[in-house]
Amino acid sequence: MTSFDRRHFVKLAGAAPLLAYIAAQDLAQKALGAVTKGSANENIYSRIGVRPFINGRGTWTYLSGSLELPEVRAAKQAAALHFVDIFELQHAASRRLAELSGAEAGMVTSGAAGAMASATAACIAGTDPAKIWQLPDTTGLKHEVVMHGGRSAFDNAIRLAGGKLVLARTDDEVRSAINENTAMIYTTSLGSRLEKIIAIAKETKVPVLLDDAAGIPPIENLKLYAKMGADLYCFSGGKGLAGPQCSGVLLGRKDLIEAAMANTSPWEGAVCRAMKVGKEEVMGCLAAVEAWMKMDLGALNRQWNERAVRIQKLVDTVPGVKTEIQIPEEGNRYPTLIVTWDEGAWGFTVADCDKKLREGEPRIEVLTSNNPSLVPAVHEGYENPKAAKRADRIEIVSMTLQPGEDLIVGKRLREILNEARKKG
Repeated sequence: MTSFDRRHFVKLAGAAPLLAYIAAQDLAQKALGAVTKGSANENIYSRIGVRPFINGRGTWTYLSGSLELPEVRAAKQAAALHFVDIFELQHAASRRLAELSGAEAGMVTSGAAGAMASATAACIAGTDPAKIWQLPDTTGLKHEVVMHGGRSAFDNAIRLAGGKLVLARTDDEVRSAINENTAMIYTTSLGSRLEKIIAIAKETKVPVLLDDAAGIPPIENLKLYAKMGADLYCFSGGKGLAGPQCSGVLLGRKDLIEAAMANTSPWEGAVCRAMKVGKEEVMGCLAAVEAWMKMDLGALNRQWNERAVRIQKLVDTVPGVKTEIQIPEEGNRYPTLIVTWDEGAWGFTVADCDKKLREGEPRIEVLTSNNPSLVPAVHEGYENPKAAKRADRIEIVSMTLQPGEDLIVGKRLREILNEARKKG
């Protein structure tokens, strides 16, 4: 027996319990098929011709973000039973977010992009009613926004509020770009790079907005950026936070949060009036933050890792396939299975595999370099190294998989890759 044969035998032996369990499930489903036929796949979406799917891609907005926590669903339902004054509600939510985060104030926004727009308007117009009504016309107002690291696919949230982008890829370029027209610094940098940008912001007295949309979990980030001295920082509510999909959180200095509220719904005449959040989103987002305060992230990470390992064991039984589990430093920071093979030798590409997973039943979404939600013209001044890094591989994000779906994904991917290898 060659060393390759031995390795393959060991991998098959490791996957044997999972393969036996899957086989038993298949037999049970066939036996019950006559009873469940016609109802198994029916749901609120399939009734109108939309196919739900198993989500191994992560918390992408175009794939409806994350599934709300039970606490969030309960809070939204309870919130829907009463009329409230939204001005009063946002200020009450601000006080509660301040208690939870250590920031001076906070507000619930229409996603992280909504937070970017409200923050930009706040830094340009403040709370002056005449300036608020003037936006997005910034004549006579400070309106330049220094983009640390260059452009973002989301920077239209800054531009629509009247911000003029000034690109600065390095720390030194940020310092050089600041002048009497600078209203705000925008960054997605973390760690030591964020510390340097905050120091520059303090020195030049220009507020900095940190966009860490996918930064929760860990929930500790809610307090971390306040301790670091960020003037403003935001998270998405519909990603890892598992709150309402159409929500986000903006935190920071009280004067800037008050200004952000003054430039945002429900104010009529405010540039961010269109970025409405209802009482359900406000209370649902608060419930998500409070729920995360009680969670054991270590236990969740172990659970997510176990899902990735089970898929890995099944896929590893295909000769020629390589797998590795990593936790990305950015974006969806959860145990993620990376799967690669020799596309040229097999005559089977990552795109081919992605297509088969999506077109099968049930539909399965995985992470590749392809981004169906990116406007095709988004190129000028914008680079996405993460997409280039994924060009030759499939990634499966474990956090968005539900119990039992890991075996379905592993089984399907194993079948597809085995078939492709044999044909190649």
